[in-house]
This record gives sequence, C-alpha cells and structure tokens, in this order.
Amino acid sequence: MSRGKILLAEDDRNLAFVIKDNLQDEGFEVIHASDGEAAWQQFQKNDFDICLLDVNMPLRDGFALAKKIRVESDMIPIIFITAKSLEEDRIKGFNTGADDYITKPFSIKELVLRINVFLRRSKKLQSDVLEEYQIGKLRFAYTEMKIYVDNEIISLTQREADLLRFFAQHINKILKREEVLLNVWGKDDYFLGRSMDVFITKLRKHFKADPDVVLETIHGIGFRLNAG
Repeated sequence: MSRGKILLAEDDRNLAFVIKDNLQDEGFEVIHASDGEAAWQQFQKNDFDICLLDVNMPLRDGFALAKKIRVESDMIPIIFITAKSLEEDRIKGFNTGADDYITKPFSIKELVLRINVFLRRSKKLQSDVLEEYQIGKLRFAYTEMKIYVDNEIISLTQREADLLRFFAQHINKILKREEVLLNVWGKDDYFLGRSMDVFITKLRKHFKADPDVVLETIHGIGFRLNAG
C-alpha cells in the first residue's frame, strides 16, 4: 500500500530520476512531470498528498504553478525544490503558497523526513477528532483548516493552520520566537524565522474581521495573540 501520492515537478531528468527512485523505495507513489505545464495537467487529473515543485522549470515556473495549485486547494502541502538560496526567493516562495523549502543539493533522507512531517499532519487533520478554538469572534476549525467569522469562511494552508493552532493554544501569552519556530517548524534558524514572519503577516490579514484579535509583536522577544 502506498504511503502517499506525490507530484514531482522537476525539469532536471537525472535529479528527478534519483528523487523518484528513492521515494518509491520508501513506499511512495510518485508521478513526475518535467515542466510546469505538464505538472499542472497531472495535478488536475490526480489526487496528490503532497507536491514537490522545482522553482526553475520551462513553460510554467514553480511560483506560477504553486499559485494555480493554491486556487484549487489550500490543504495540499507544497515543498519547493530549488538551487536558489537567496532570501528573497524563499520569501517569494512562501508568499505564493509554499509550506516548505529545500535547497539543492540536499539528502534524500532530509527530503523524506520533511515529507513525512506534512503527511502525518495531514492524516491528523483528516481524522474524525474535531479540534476547534474560539478566538474573539473567530471560530478556528483546525481539523478543517478554516476560520469562520460572521458569514465568511477563510481557508488556511497547512502551515498557517499549524501556526495559528500554536497561538490559539497560548492566547494572551507571550511566546518567544524560537519557541514558535521549534514547535511549528521543528527548527530555529534565520531563514525559517523570515518565513515565519511571512505567515504572521498572512494571519494578521485573516484577523481583520475582528479588531479585538491582535497578533502583537513583542520586539526582541516574540509574539502574543491578544483576543479579549
């Protein structure tokens, strides 16, 4: 039985062969596309558990592909695979809907570990256990990865849901930056900190429906989710 179905969009055929072969050895079903347009066609025809997208691809790059995928689904995890290590490229990736980022060269073991983290969370989210939090006027359904407020429904990505869940579990308490990173990302480093700031900005936009809900930055320390 497959451990999960993966879309691999990678134009380097040698690298794609290595990734696909190793992931299949780990028990995953992998469908490979060598350009962004072919990857989009595969996405429309299949139900994937996770997407691995190279940034630089012909016909449609990883950023553009991620945007199209996000229009169709907020729930499917997206990991960018790229040779780029510039901070602005990482930030652009997160802004277009990525949940994680892995930079070439990388070990297959590291990639498998990251995939497993997302798949475990996805299975938990799909379980029958309902997990909800009331944040001011906002009802946050972690299991559904949605925020309900008045007549509006706001869909979240998996990383947004994980981050909001951690804040919701510690409402009105100051949380250190490193504490948030370790609990949500599993690691504390500079680049992950910058990506966290992107997701913090996204959450703040979602909170506009209730002015009493404020995600406060405590300079030099971390954050505090204030909700009445």
